[in-house]
Amino acid sequence: MNIALIAHDKKKQDIINFSTAYQYILTQHTLYATGTTGRMISDATGLHVHLFQSGPLGGDQQIGAMIANNEMDMVIFFRDPLTAQPHEPDVSALMRLCDVYQIPLATNIAASEIFIKGLHNGDFQWREIVKQKEKENKE
Repeated sequence: MNIALIAHDKKKQDIINFSTAYQYILTQHTLYATGTTGRMISDATGLHVHLFQSGPLGGDQQIGAMIANNEMDMVIFFRDPLTAQPHEPDVSALMRLCDVYQIPLATNIAASEIFIKGLHNGDFQWREIVKQKEKENKE
């Protein structure tokens, strides 16, 4: 599955810790991240992460484009709800796209842990089933 990893500045260490703890699961999937977050995760874990621009420079929008093209299966976004973000409209748009396209979105460690364990247990197979049916319908 394609998984996006995003974190606001004050949550970057949390997403690194999360990625380290669940590296054995994340290594089985294709990872995408906004620039700084992705580099930090890759440096700390050795995981291969496809890097986009940093969030304020368009990385959130690049991930949003993948969502709109049905190329993203899950978003893990450690948000900092206590600090104003200069690119808040981009964050809101990304969250809206997740709702429109029914992409699972976890915005904190607790929800992310449930998602990653569900992913490991095969609970997100419906995304793969839908993609396969869409592919068959195009053929």
